Order: sequence, then structure tokens, then C-alpha cells
Amino acid sequence: MTDNTLTPITEQSALEDFCGKLAESDFICVDTEFHRETTYWPELCLVQASSPDVEGLIDPLAEDLDIGPFLNLIAADNRVKVFHAARQDIEIFNRLIGHPPGPIFDTQIAAMALGYGDSISYDNLVQRVLRRQIDKSSQFTDWMRRPLSQKQLVYALGDVTHLRDAYLIMREKLESSGRLPWVQEEMADLEDPAKYDTDPDKAWQRLKLRTQKKDYAALIVAVAAWREQLAQLLDKPRRRILKDDAIQEIASQKPRSENDYNQLRAVPNGFIRSKHGQGLMDAVQAALDNPAEYAPELEPRRQNAQIPAGAPELLKVLLKHVSEENDVVPRLIANAADIDRIARGETSDDIAAMNGWRYEMFGSKAQALLSGKLAVSFEGGQVRLFDV
Repeated sequence: MTDNTLTPITEQSALEDFCGKLAESDFICVDTEFHRETTYWPELCLVQASSPDVEGLIDPLAEDLDIGPFLNLIAADNRVKVFHAARQDIEIFNRLIGHPPGPIFDTQIAAMALGYGDSISYDNLVQRVLRRQIDKSSQFTDWMRRPLSQKQLVYALGDVTHLRDAYLIMREKLESSGRLPWVQEEMADLEDPAKYDTDPDKAWQRLKLRTQKKDYAALIVAVAAWREQLAQLLDKPRRRILKDDAIQEIASQKPRSENDYNQLRAVPNGFIRSKHGQGLMDAVQAALDNPAEYAPELEPRRQNAQIPAGAPELLKVLLKHVSEENDVVPRLIANAADIDRIARGETSDDIAAMNGWRYEMFGSKAQALLSGKLAVSFEGGQVRLFDV
């Protein structure tokens, strides 16, 4: 950086020097710019990183630049990696280093514990926490093109300098309020390698099983695996191979002949005669011939008790009151599925809202409300709780 002109790192010696400075901190703020609109695998176009004393841009497209030194920093578990809305960034680094780059701190999730909002955008977070405005005009730019303009580079670097400042403030607030463990609990889910597994045999798990019939499930598994494998091989998005609706229709209609496929609305006309059509037919035929080999082991669906009329609505009123009282986003406390299960009277340990701080804040009150030991009233436009 000279005379306020930003220059991405394109030489190995400069990268090693930059990484050495980053390594002195116990956290690194990271963001990426990538391209994947027409590919299966995201192509990394720019890496932004900052620590308390240094910030910079790395150009992974630079000729002869090996970003290994930076990946080693990301892979090490002795420093926190700070992201905002981390899922796609983690997916990229998971592929590059072979595992999710934990420990992770996601400011979007942390914002929920501080009452800033649910799925808050980066620019809104910066505005809320730092009282700064971000110029978003470079947000939807082509990061593959070179050279990148100064406007693009300034925008990109701001993604990690603002992030650094916001992280320090948010971490202090979480520590002083005793809520940092709440956020760390949520981060553990982001660090689960299963979330980033691209094994074609597990691709069916992305799809909703509409019935537990063995032949239907076998076709979902077989066709999803065929699509995933082909998408990876051709480096094309799944939807460019075959849409989810088409997989569902194939599993329901069980086509065997070319004419059967031509009758399906979700399968593109002429697809079965394309160079990949025979592969699809073979995958379907194999699953139809031996469904037991393909169908996954599924847990029997539980016969849920009926939800008492009005109970979920009453619990939502309670949840809203509790979330506002504690300045926590409702979804961090309990989701819609939790509400329905609690309304049925379930108390299982796998209901997040019935464990730990969530139980103290909401779950225990929900049980008391449903059992008649707690009542809700509305006074002056405000919700009031009182013991019965």
C-alpha cells in the first residue's frame, strides 16, 4: 500500500510477510470474493484478511502465487477466524484445507445474541455496531476480472477492517453479559464437517423425502448421487444438471422407458436423448431393480400428539416477550419446530429450547404457561406475566 493506493498481494515473499504479521494475533478476520454462478466448485477470486495490527488483500489468481501460508493460518486451531455469514466462506476453506477452519466466530450469529437482528446483513451490522455507512456499489462486481479497480479494492478491504472493529466490540459485549458461551455453542454447528460433505452418496440428504416408501427413497438416493457426481465432474451447478423438482417427479413416477421420461413435466424435453440421458436412465433402472440396496435406513415417523388449539400462538407471544426482555433474537431461543413440540408437551433433550440458558429464559416459562402455573395478560399494549 503506497500513497493510499491499495495493491493486492501477488508475490510469495509479500504473502509470507503478511501471514507472519497475521500470525501474531489470536484472531483473524476473513472474507472472500468468489465466483460460482456457473460452476459447482466455488472459484476463489480474492481473500481479505485483517488482525489488530495489519490488513491486506491476497490475489489467489495471481500467477505463481501459492496461498499455502495463508491456508496454514486458517487451518491452525490456535486462533479464532472471524467471518460474517460464514457458511460459504467455510465451504471454500473446507475444500482447500480438508476441514472447517475452526474455531469460528460468525458475527451474524453473534448479532442474534446481542439483539441486533435475525440474519442481519453485513452493512446493517456495521451501521448498528459502528455507526458507519458502507458504499455497496461494488457489491455485485465481477471479481474474476483483472485488474481490479481501486474502488473494488477499497470496498473489499473494508469488509475485514469494519469486521475487525465490530468483532472487538461484539466480543466485549458478549463477555460482559455472559453470553459468549451461547455464541460458541452455535459456532460448533458451523464447524461440523458433515455440513460441507460433498460425497455423492449423501446428496439425497439435501432433498425432502415426501414418503418413506422404499422404492421412492431408493430413487431419490440414486438420482441425487448421479446428479452430484456429474455436477462435480463437469463443474456445473446441480440445477444445471437436473432440478430438484425433476428428481422428486422421477421418484414418484418411476419412469422406465424414454417415452416415460418424455411425459415428465420437470425433466427437460429431449434430456433423455442427450449425452447424459443414458446415465440417468441407468441410475433409475438400478434403483428400481434393487431398491433395498439404495434406500436409506429411515427412522419410523413418530405419531405426534395433537397440538392443543392456540398453544403455539400463546407460546409465540411468550417467546416474543422473553426475547424483547432479554434483547435476544427469538430464533436463537426457539424455532418453529421447538414451539410445536413444546406445545405438544414434549420435553426431550433434543429440543434446544429445553436445555441450558434457553430453558432458563424460555423453556421453563413455556412449561409453566401450558400447565396453568403462569398466565399472560396485556396491559397498556404490553405483555405481562404473572404466577397463578
